[in-house]
Amino acid sequence: MWRMARPRKPLLSRERIVTAALSIVDAEGLQAVSTRRLAADLGVSGPSLYNHFPTKDEILDAVADSVVAQVDLSMFDGPGDWRTALLEWARSYRAALTAHPNIVPLLAQGPGRRPTGLRMADAVFGAMVRAGWPPAQATRVGALMRYFVAGSALGSFARGFVDDPDAYDPAAYPHLGQAHLLADRQEHVDQGAFETGLTALLDGLALQFERLD
Repeated sequence: MWRMARPRKPLLSRERIVTAALSIVDAEGLQAVSTRRLAADLGVSGPSLYNHFPTKDEILDAVADSVVAQVDLSMFDGPGDWRTALLEWARSYRAALTAHPNIVPLLAQGPGRRPTGLRMADAVFGAMVRAGWPPAQATRVGALMRYFVAGSALGSFARGFVDDPDAYDPAAYPHLGQAHLLADRQEHVDQGAFETGLTALLDGLALQFERLD
């Protein structure tokens, strides 16, 4: 008698584990990730995860690296203008982080041994040195850009205001008459603030670069 074969469960892989872990991080934060939770979400036994990742920390490192892999680094290929490259990279970097803000605290610790994070650090540093920045200063520029991008992705100024027009007494806060509108315009305000800060930062770096000669 012929029997229909049972559908096989998808094979466990590093990619499946990372995808499941990132979903948890996005929804609940880094502290919610555990091997027990991951195993349950994936429908496998806990020990099977260790065939792919020896520790939970290595899983989180792979999750962080998967987010960095979304960042475009092509602008650092070739002899392009360093300012334009930093501008385009910062926008791509922020887009990746704002899509996954809960991973930012881990990324802020630095690339460690994460391959994609190290490739990004190498690309930025190499481009700055090729453009004529001294190595020490190129390191500072890369660090400064990461501080700025990570900070802009981690918080929202606009979200810090409530949408109740009665919340801001004009007698106490005479300049916040429109503050209740900010929460509704969060993306516009935050994106505009990022672009304003990015332009100011790059303008300042351009002045420093001119003084190198």
